[in-house]
Amino acid sequence: MNKNSFAENVIIITGASAGIGKELALQFSKLDSLLSLAARDEKKLNEIAEQCRANGAKVLAFPADVSQKAECKNLIDRTVEEFGRIDTLINNAGVSMWARFDEITDLTLFEKIIQVNYLGSVYCTYFALSHLKKSKGRIVGISSLTGKTGVPTRTGYSASKHAMAGFFDSLRIELMNSGVTVTMIYPGFVATEVRERAFGADGKTLGKSHINEKNVMTAEECASQIIKAVAKRKRELVMTTKAKIGLWIKLLNPGLIDKTSLKMISKGK
Repeated sequence: MNKNSFAENVIIITGASAGIGKELALQFSKLDSLLSLAARDEKKLNEIAEQCRANGAKVLAFPADVSQKAECKNLIDRTVEEFGRIDTLINNAGVSMWARFDEITDLTLFEKIIQVNYLGSVYCTYFALSHLKKSKGRIVGISSLTGKTGVPTRTGYSASKHAMAGFFDSLRIELMNSGVTVTMIYPGFVATEVRERAFGADGKTLGKSHINEKNVMTAEECASQIIKAVAKRKRELVMTTKAKIGLWIKLLNPGLIDKTSLKMISKGK
């Protein structure tokens, strides 16, 4: 990838304090990008911002909860005030869950997941769109393979990621002649803190992962693939050959994919 692909590119990354968002920020900071980083955890956000500045990047760290419409607007307004424009919006902020639907005792976890994963992306995109049209910029949605196919213990999470896919696929068509491109990212399991912060059946965070993190893709590799896809303005990126094959098999034998998904989750892979 040409290093100049993102030189002086004003990039907003939500959920930038940990996981994929954190790694995206660190890698973009080495590409001469201008970064606007948002997350709820102000302490961690400032730590990441300092690391990016140490790499030579100009950084705005803006504590924000994307589930709140006003905070999304403030994020966009503050970014434009700081840098004068927006070139790339990466909707990465997300929360997950790990619980069978018939075991859930607190239904509010569904509302929280939709508000962050789906509506947070809608709000940020809405307020940024006029600026992105001016720059003929990029919109990126960090989804999940659960946005392509259902996965047990992820009913609410999968629903939010399917909603993201429907929204951004529709928006892509609307923006077809505007110069603004939409790239959807579909990672599989990635070694991040997201599963430790996932909601359990009682609506509280789990504090631990049910997946063997050593057997999944690193956040560094995931971020690297995302940046390459965004640089090329690809329509979508489905990570791993296994996942791509699985989606083809789903078209021919969806029941087999259901059984495989159940088996993988049961084994913690």
